[in-house]
Amino acid sequence: MTRHVDLALDLPPHVENAGIGVHGSAGPHDVFRLPRLWQLHLYGYSGALELGGSRHPIRPGHVSLVPPDTEAHFHYDATRCEHLYAHFRLPGDGERRRVPVMQDAGADAAALTGLLRQTVAASAQSPARASAELWTVLWRTTGLAGAGQDRARHPALRTAIAHIEEHLAGPLTVPGLARAAGVSHTHLTRLFREDTGHTVVAYIRRRRMERARHLLIASTLAIPAIAATVGIPDLQAFNKTCRKELGASPRAVRERHA
Repeated sequence: MTRHVDLALDLPPHVENAGIGVHGSAGPHDVFRLPRLWQLHLYGYSGALELGGSRHPIRPGHVSLVPPDTEAHFHYDATRCEHLYAHFRLPGDGERRRVPVMQDAGADAAALTGLLRQTVAASAQSPARASAELWTVLWRTTGLAGAGQDRARHPALRTAIAHIEEHLAGPLTVPGLARAAGVSHTHLTRLFREDTGHTVVAYIRRRRMERARHLLIASTLAIPAIAATVGIPDLQAFNKTCRKELGASPRAVRERHA
């Protein structure tokens, strides 16, 4: 039963073709297989998709992904059925992202429609632009309802984590994060422990040091500026936190990777 596919998204896709498909006028059923290419469809009609022994209802705003060399049976409920499509190759071989064959894009449908229309427009003029647009679409499919860790997280936790990422350079407090997330201090603490294994304070400290480590290794930004950028402007406190989290002083971290 084919219900999920695994996408390697470490490299951008190669778009072979993209456009608007119109089906149904030649009959209520089509069989389609692309031996070497993936298929992505964003539907504007109702029907059903069958592949690998499983049947998936199609509704407007649903998006499907069919892997290469897979026979797909499309069933249409009307005589004119339109969908946006992209046929592409995935050259990457890194970490796989598991997503359902068929998903309801929900509130993301409008954004995906815009991105796919830009993919279609760029496919004949700028392959690199088409690739970039489709890559964004594919990454967004990993975050639709039911796909990916982020959507499995409690909404308040997602809000708090996003707030932390946007405000690492400034003061962050647990009560302030709880207010931003719309939950109690106790509830937020429990959510962080259950999901990350850390307290809220420890999570913030870890994220600050991960960003500091990146800036120490990848940039020539002065150490005091890095400390301020990650929200620990006191150099003594920054040095102490760096030794605790990264196992060395900021200068030693930088020199180790010089």
